[in-house]
Amino acid sequence: MAVIDVAGFVADLKSQAIDNGFHVHDERHFVETYSLRQLWEVDLHPEEACVGPIDLHLSLDVDPRALLGFEDEVMKMEDLDDDPPPGFTFPLLFTWTLPPLTHPPDLLVLATDVAGVGGLDLPVEVSAIDSFASVTDAPERSLSMVARIPIDLADVYMNNDGSVAQALERCKHVSLYLLERADAWLGDEF
Repeated sequence: MAVIDVAGFVADLKSQAIDNGFHVHDERHFVETYSLRQLWEVDLHPEEACVGPIDLHLSLDVDPRALLGFEDEVMKMEDLDDDPPPGFTFPLLFTWTLPPLTHPPDLLVLATDVAGVGGLDLPVEVSAIDSFASVTDAPERSLSMVARIPIDLADVYMNNDGSVAQALERCKHVSLYLLERADAWLGDEF
């Protein structure tokens, strides 16, 4: 019997996302048969962006070594009501995507502004890729914004979802910030 119900945690994550004003569109679960590493992915977007250009992709990377190490430590506990061992984490990634931008923003300004919106609880990395359809075409710039937070397995074990709820609230603010500016970046194409 597993000490942590990862599928239940992902279901709670989706429920919290809905409570924070997101629409959940898809969920995928991958298991690597050799290492038993798992990847859970959830596609969603803010309610305000049903027809808009912003998508948010959540991914939880389940490392079997961390999971089994945590389970071993929990099984060593004399009283299962004691605080579980800290130090075992899974990374949870939030990735925002937009279509190629006609009028892309200044990356330094965007990164600074998004850092203020995400705050210390949700540090967001901003990067861009310029693509050329052919050598004579102008570049199309696509933005990539990624936030990464560690999910402590002790919190999952104790059903303490405060850090996830706080991160989802910040994700909502970042998503709305991007949505407010997306029309100017996309021009008349969207």
